[in-house]
Amino acid sequence: MSAHPAASAPETAAKPQHDPAAKPAVRRQIVCFTFYRVMPEWRRLPADVKAEHKRAFVAVIDKWKKPGEFISITYSVVGVRGDVDMCLWSICYSVDEINQMRAELLATPLGGYLTVPNNYLSMTKRSQYQIDHESAPEDDARGAIRPGGQKYNFVYPFVKTRPWYLLPLTERKRMMDEHIRVGLKYPRVKLNTTYSFGIDDQDFVVAFESNYPEDFVDLVQELRETEASMYTQRDTPMFCCVRMQPAETLNLLG
Repeated sequence: MSAHPAASAPETAAKPQHDPAAKPAVRRQIVCFTFYRVMPEWRRLPADVKAEHKRAFVAVIDKWKKPGEFISITYSVVGVRGDVDMCLWSICYSVDEINQMRAELLATPLGGYLTVPNNYLSMTKRSQYQIDHESAPEDDARGAIRPGGQKYNFVYPFVKTRPWYLLPLTERKRMMDEHIRVGLKYPRVKLNTTYSFGIDDQDFVVAFESNYPEDFVDLVQELRETEASMYTQRDTPMFCCVRMQPAETLNLLG
């Protein structure tokens, strides 16, 4: 009687080889601009009550300060626009954290007197149109947003027309090269571009930080004259935000 053939060794799935030259995956940041408006009823409250409301609101902002992981910057928009009073710009790595932090702010006594006329959610992503990746700013190369210390922040949602996305990439890049060259003429304006595809109503959210509003006015006027501007569907509302510490921002509410 012949012996049974020896069982063949089971096949082992090939393990992926580690490439020491491979770059680590870039952590994509979550970016949120929340614009609040305070109800008139709050301004009529006694001063000591409003002071306590402000302290509780600032305490939540301070609680969520996590250097390198969760950043929040406050801006006053009082007198600059008629529909909002302040802006909170947060940068982190989780939608859940934005959700929780904003919920805690609304749960404060002041939160009961706030409305949110505008809120923009986006993510970081490295631009495919950078003229020279080798000379790109470090933040752009990492796909990260690192706010500067500029006094003003000019923020707005941005939507391209659908025909723009049907153009060949080479044609889009040709027009964006002109767009980028115009921007480079204004080094005192720092551009932060983030992407909202699928997570909010706009395509992008752009935030221009600068100490010089006149530079931003001239930059936008010149960008209107570029070929790429023909493919802009919407770039409003526009917000001119004045950077302040949280307590100072709240004091201007009333």
